[in-house]
Amino acid sequence: MPSYVKLKTISLKNHPQYDERWLHQVIVDDPSILNLGDVIVKDRERIHPGAGRLDLLLQEVDGHGRYEVEIQLGATDESHIIRTIEYWDIERKRYPQYDHTAVIIAEDITSRFLNVIGLFNGFIPIMALQVSAIETPEGIGLHFTKVLDTVRLGYLDDDEETGELTDRNYWETKRGTPKTVKLADKILEIAKEFISSIEQSYNKYYIGFWVEGKPLNFAICRPQKNALRLEIRLPKTEEYDEIISSSGLDMLDYDKRWGNYRLRLTEKDIKDHHDTIKDLLQKAYELRK
Repeated sequence: MPSYVKLKTISLKNHPQYDERWLHQVIVDDPSILNLGDVIVKDRERIHPGAGRLDLLLQEVDGHGRYEVEIQLGATDESHIIRTIEYWDIERKRYPQYDHTAVIIAEDITSRFLNVIGLFNGFIPIMALQVSAIETPEGIGLHFTKVLDTVRLGYLDDDEETGELTDRNYWETKRGTPKTVKLADKILEIAKEFISSIEQSYNKYYIGFWVEGKPLNFAICRPQKNALRLEIRLPKTEEYDEIISSSGLDMLDYDKRWGNYRLRLTEKDIKDHHDTIKDLLQKAYELRK
């Protein structure tokens, strides 16, 4: 029977060799250890005049996400929180084309910190990672635990009954065309293969779905002038990334704010990739129903 080995954790704050600069370098060499997805280091110790230096700026390789990362050894404190939010605010105003997330890394994420962040999480996208340093014969290992994640926005159907309803003519004349609205009809036809009671719902910003008389937007359609944008509500995983990339579908990006895979579809795409689209829609439906 395998023997049990108790892991020995150490405090980086009090260690003479493994200090904050060492931790910075480890993350720079391999940012994947943070488990934030496929990211690269865009900048390090980025100067913000009058505000100090941002420890790390990370950017998604195939997306529009940026992470403003502040590192503190020991426990979180008020100044750490303020600096992190300040750097996030500066970056989002300077580069509004990206989706910005504030990230705090510390050895001890205190309950007081979580209570403070809880007051405004949902308004400011912020996450907290607690780092543990583990001593081994080969060296120091690092383990990052996400103790606070960004608050995902509510489902679109949460407020649909009080939203601004439109009709088919609105989408055919003002937002899309009769041809691209018919592409939304084709998505409805695919969904009907596994949900017999599904109907379309025309709203000002999207064409959603009702199931058994209630809004259930596991996916939404946005007809445009030359194509249809289909947004499927699924968590971002390697499995779904592989399904989409291997199929040849035109994926615009993943919308972290709403949790949607965004696809650009033509009539040919819907015909050629019928089974893949159905599979993704059905998976999203099963997660939402």
